[in-house]
Amino acid sequence: MPSERNMAESPYTARFWHALDDGRLQCDLCPRTCKLKDGQRAFCFVRERKGDRIVLTTYGRSTGFCIDPIEKKPLAHFLPGTSVLSFGTAGCCLGCRFCQNWHISKTREVAMLSDAASPAEIAEAAVRHRCASVAYTYNDPIVFAEYAIDTAWECRERGIRNVAVTSGFIQPEAWAEFFGPMDAANVDLKAFRDDFYREQCLSKPGGLQDVLDTLRFLVHETQVHVELTTLLIPGLNDSDGEIREEAAWIRDELHAEVPVHFTAFHPAFRMMDREPTPPETLRRARRIALDEGLRHVYTGNVTDPDGQVTSCPGCGHRLIERDGYRILAYRLDARGHCPDCGDALFGVFAERVGHHDGHSVPIAVESTLL
Repeated sequence: MPSERNMAESPYTARFWHALDDGRLQCDLCPRTCKLKDGQRAFCFVRERKGDRIVLTTYGRSTGFCIDPIEKKPLAHFLPGTSVLSFGTAGCCLGCRFCQNWHISKTREVAMLSDAASPAEIAEAAVRHRCASVAYTYNDPIVFAEYAIDTAWECRERGIRNVAVTSGFIQPEAWAEFFGPMDAANVDLKAFRDDFYREQCLSKPGGLQDVLDTLRFLVHETQVHVELTTLLIPGLNDSDGEIREEAAWIRDELHAEVPVHFTAFHPAFRMMDREPTPPETLRRARRIALDEGLRHVYTGNVTDPDGQVTSCPGCGHRLIERDGYRILAYRLDARGHCPDCGDALFGVFAERVGHHDGHSVPIAVESTLL
């Protein structure tokens, strides 16, 4: 929980850093380990050295709050049909040329952070709007880790679950504290080649391995529900071989039951010269991943009814059918088991499906911080 002293500070003193012998302060949150002199900002732009400390300049500030369907995160096996209160801040630990939320993640304008709320106020808003969870999203919550962590613990106290939508580009030393209060994570596995991470995401060498290590930790050492998303960009990360290699790694190193989402790219930010991803590319990727033994593979950002169905891995019968973000049919029993063969479906399920209508609705969070 944030202390009253630290909440009153402006800006908020960050965690995850240490002093070096040469007088610089090193940020220990993401694998860049930015080393800062007084007044310098890290790559993410929102973590700054001020005197003898590193501060999080966006603590308590947001680009806005919205009630979303959980399917939009995307999460297909976590409390289907429920509402999630979503918010983000600014900045990012990667520099993806194709960023679909670049106006948020790349902004350096404080004016963009026009909404303010304390962790407790966000948790109370989630209760008031009958949300089953809060999602830390839009930009990568790794860069506003302290704000996300404090909010997540406030949510836990009120019976609200927590969802991190993240790149997974985070130092092992921060894994336990960041993911400790999280109940679910959608990790953006951007490609299955390190040169893609270096050239298209501006990561340091080994960026892919950093993300794979985070995924192993999440799946094998925590109770966090994990789903993966890969945005397929024509000519860059959509070859049969790369998709097959990614699917095989997920099967062998994580679990065949981990849900995977292949989603369509649309020209954005510094990649306006690429065509949108053809729907057939996503369908092909889904077939390859299923052939490699993955049990739950979905397509997104396109109209593809078959790519939005959740089937029982035991008998193959359809258990959940969707139209975009809306649930059309739901056949799981109260325990999350198939009513036909009795097999348990991988995921987190409530006694009954939620009834979110699939639309996103911006909201205002009542706050004393402004």
